[in-house]
Amino acid sequence: ILVAFMPWEGYNYEDAILISEKAVKEDYFTSIHIEEYECDARDTKLGPEEITRDIPNVGEEILKDLDDRGIIRIGAEVRPGDILVGKVTPKGETELTAEERLLRAIFGEKAREVRDTSLRVPHGEAGKIVDVKVFSRDNGDELSPGVNQLVRVYIAQKRKISEGDKMAGRHGNKGVIARILPEEDMPFMPDGTPIEIVLNPLGVPSRMNIGQVLETHLGWAAKTLGYHVATPVFNGASEQDISEFFERAGLPEDGKMILYDGRTGQPFDNPVTIGYVYMLKLAHLVDDKIHARSTGPYSLVTQQPLGGKAQFGGQRFGEMEVWALEAYGSAYTLQEILTVKSDDVVGRVKTYEAIVKGENVPEPGVPESFKVLIKELQSLALDVKVLSEDAEEIEIKELDEDITEMAKELGIDMAEALPKHKTMDRNKTDDDDSEAENEEEDELNEDFLNEEFDIDEE
Repeated sequence: ILVAFMPWEGYNYEDAILISEKAVKEDYFTSIHIEEYECDARDTKLGPEEITRDIPNVGEEILKDLDDRGIIRIGAEVRPGDILVGKVTPKGETELTAEERLLRAIFGEKAREVRDTSLRVPHGEAGKIVDVKVFSRDNGDELSPGVNQLVRVYIAQKRKISEGDKMAGRHGNKGVIARILPEEDMPFMPDGTPIEIVLNPLGVPSRMNIGQVLETHLGWAAKTLGYHVATPVFNGASEQDISEFFERAGLPEDGKMILYDGRTGQPFDNPVTIGYVYMLKLAHLVDDKIHARSTGPYSLVTQQPLGGKAQFGGQRFGEMEVWALEAYGSAYTLQEILTVKSDDVVGRVKTYEAIVKGENVPEPGVPESFKVLIKELQSLALDVKVLSEDAEEIEIKELDEDITEMAKELGIDMAEALPKHKTMDRNKTDDDDSEAENEEEDELNEDFLNEEFDIDEE
């Protein structure tokens, strides 16, 4: 590909790369990516899972690309959230949501005792279904214990090069594409040939990877002469050889040429090093990295958002970022980042509610991290109490107390909302075997205690 080493309006600052739209149009760096997704149907305590098209509360429009088995057809175009494999899992009475209980109370109907656990296209993925493989125990396929059926779906997507993708030459000269310029705006040679990639010359001197410059020169000479060059490491073409090539090709011996600005047609002030090099597109593509989150999953211990795109996490605001905001005295921004946008459990719910209702956002409360700190200190036998200005103790509530209080405010009966555990009330269990099961469980627990901790019968 034809490169020039020159700055261009600051767009190749900090190793960034400027590339011509021609490379996109002519698919120079277009790649095909195939992702594999897996869904299995297992035996559960409440019965076997089933791969099916008959999914509760899902409309026909969503199921249009599924076949009779509930598996997506080959050739279908899918977007995030689309169902790839329809699957239902049996659920107990306790797993009903408040809405389902209400419906049952009104209509008296026995809802289907299954919940939708279908395999869906994850966030940020899309493409075309290129293959589907179905393995089943009935057909004699070897599957993991407890798995009755396994479906693998392959999604392919064609990705053209785009801004934010990472590229590199063959000499560790990597960079990120900062701008894709129309072909007519790229700098051009005196014969009208537009440059295809513009690299920053500042990437050469301090790094001392002279290989990229020699490759540029040799590539230009070889292209002009119609040669292919093999130049092994430590035993390749010397500068002398390259100079001879230039002479033979009738090119300027410094390997530079006056270029013209594609926008104005005016020549640039100084001659520019140009030539042909190999450029590669690396696997760090912007489509795989881009990520945003409004609300999402939280860590169980710290109650802070999880990290990383894979967990649909939040952006980490670390110590140094906190110092940066402290330096500017932006107290309120800091307060909300460290409370309602993170681990103030009650505050974040109330804030969300206030925004939805169009009310003023309430004052932030105590973040969970502070409660965790107190618990850690208590585990070191240091009793820490929080005092008000009048030296009176302020009670720091536990997480579940907060939730109960919030539920009371919202008028939710927690006893109704929470699923009852089997062992809570043995008289109200549905199965006849459950008592025997519970006794067995108690015996097991007793054995475990005696074995692990050597507790005497007394």
